[in-house]
Formats: sequence, structure tokens, C-alpha cells
Amino acid sequence: MKAQHTAYRQQNLPHTPLVAIDFETADYGADSACAVGLARVENGRVVDTLYSLIRPPRRRILFTWVHGITWEQVRDSPTFAELWPQLASFWEGATGLVAHNAPFDRRVLLACCEAAHIPQPELPFVCTLRESRRRLHLPSYRLDSLCDHCGIPLDHHHAGSDALAAARLFIYLQQLDATESQEVGSGRR
Repeated sequence: MKAQHTAYRQQNLPHTPLVAIDFETADYGADSACAVGLARVENGRVVDTLYSLIRPPRRRILFTWVHGITWEQVRDSPTFAELWPQLASFWEGATGLVAHNAPFDRRVLLACCEAAHIPQPELPFVCTLRESRRRLHLPSYRLDSLCDHCGIPLDHHHAGSDALAAARLFIYLQQLDATESQEVGSGRR
């Protein structure tokens, strides 16, 4: 079972449940998730969120300077395997996962599943970075720049905030597509 990337298609996804996901990692290993954030989107709105620290497989946390997470904060947190039932329950019924720079989050998810001997979820990924590049004409497509442009609150590199921002960015892009579809249908454009 493999997660895969799929192109964003507004006509296929406007009302299906999706879950935005964001990981922070402790080191260069893709299996080193030390935090995860999830935001569930249904019918064009965020209906639930989940955030958890994760005890990574190695004690040394190299990226504290990025996300502020230390070993002292995560040493008593659940491992990925221990957290898995809660994650799987959160995205039950979802038809896809949303992430900003989806290849990164997909790689972390798959590596953590493999390390924990958990079957990989068979959910396609929608990449808000890719879709923002396709839909918007901006000088930067970093999550913080996009959030500034779209008026989306963000505490950057906090997995919960980043996942919520990706969900809101996905909704923004859906609304942009819907507006353009209406304009084309009415002859305005």
C-alpha cells in the first residue's frame, strides 16, 4: 500500500473529506518525526484538528533551531507507533491528504510507517505548494509568504499551525477555482 501524489482538481474534491498533515523532524532521517499536526476539511471548512509531539527514534534533535522542539519536550511523548491509532482514526473516511510541499510530509509518513511496521495509508496527496504555483502568481510560495498573501494566521514550523494553514490554503484555492468557474460560466473573465 502506497501513498501517492495527485494533482489538485477542484471538481473532484470540493466536498470529500481531506486531512491536511504536517510533520516536524528531529534529524535528517525521514523516520525522525518529532511532531505532527492534522486538520480535517469537510465541505470547504476545517472541522477538527489534532497536534501531538512524537518521541523520535533517536535522542539527538538537530533541528531545534527550526521548530523549537527539544529532547526534554518529547522524551515522554508517544512514539509514532503508539500514536498511530489516533492518527488513523483522525483520517478515517478521508479521501486524501493535503500538505504544503507534500513530497516531504509523504516521505516522513511513509518512513515512520515503515519503521513502525505499519501498513502505509493508501491516500493520495494534494500539494498546496504545487497548486499555489499553478494558481497564484507570487514572488514566493513558502507557506509563510502564502499565508501572508491569503490572510491566514500562522505560527510557522509548529506542526499544528502548519497543518491548519495548509488546510486553509487548500480551501482558499478551492474557492478561487469555484470563483473562476463561475466567471467562465457567466462569460466574465
